[in-house]
Amino acid sequence: MFLVRCLLSLFFLTLLTVCQREPVSVEAAQAENLDLAEEAGSIWVVDREGQPGRLFLCGTIHVLRDSDYPLSPGYEAAYNRSDKIVLELPPGSGNGPAMASRMRQLGTYAADTSLEANITQETWQTVRQWASTHGIEASSLNRSRPWFVSLIITSTEYAALGAKPDMGVDQYFETRAERDGKPGEGLETVEFQLQLFSKLTQAQQKDMIEQTMAEVSTLSREYEKMISAWKNGELDALHEMLFREAERYPELMDLFLKDRNHAWIDRLDAMLKKGENAMILVGTGHLTSDDGLIQLLKNRGYRVRHHRQVKDL
Repeated sequence: MFLVRCLLSLFFLTLLTVCQREPVSVEAAQAENLDLAEEAGSIWVVDREGQPGRLFLCGTIHVLRDSDYPLSPGYEAAYNRSDKIVLELPPGSGNGPAMASRMRQLGTYAADTSLEANITQETWQTVRQWASTHGIEASSLNRSRPWFVSLIITSTEYAALGAKPDMGVDQYFETRAERDGKPGEGLETVEFQLQLFSKLTQAQQKDMIEQTMAEVSTLSREYEKMISAWKNGELDALHEMLFREAERYPELMDLFLKDRNHAWIDRLDAMLKKGENAMILVGTGHLTSDDGLIQLLKNRGYRVRHHRQVKDL
């Protein structure tokens, strides 16, 4: 599931404008779920004993359902004890039509070619069948590149489950920080993230759409397993699900996760050295593996503990 899940987690950060929904309010997110969540949560505290500065490394899921709220109390504690939030993209990046327009531009073929001409006939027929089932004209997809069609298909399937980007953990805290006047910043820019897609080779895009179509029937079951592991901070289970086929796609692993983690680590290190207290909200896949943020911070000598192990949280 690595390929689609990795790209999907990135995509839903840049999808907010395309969805054209109003951001969810904190009150609305909790309206149907007033009991405190009992799950452990995917929150790790990063510090160095005897030194000021603490990062709350919060693994996120970029698309959630109303029923997935309230979040683990660890997220609330991390937010309250932080002076700022740090997201993958700067707050407000999903506002305005420019991002959606840019994404469509990158995801559309020139007039002299098409999706059908760049994938196998078997895959094209599978796409056509999927489109027909969902009341979509296949011709409306034929000008789109395979990676863009893959994301359209996956986002449609997630929406059918009630999973929405405006309910994601990132958007939840971005909305809350704006309301509370808490500063926020991003680790990357929208253009940087969009350009990652344009770097995909034709072969990689064909792999992506073929895997997408193969996974559609199991998406609901896998999503439930992923949410359960995330809610309970089960990194080993999340790693197995997210990186199940990583060895087949090492270049994509580097492009979408490993290289980005290594680019972020200096920023996080600098925050700690300055004695800052910050809530870091990144896709949970960025926390796992030897090149995940948890291990990279440990390699720099920091103490990394699950929030339930921290008595003074």
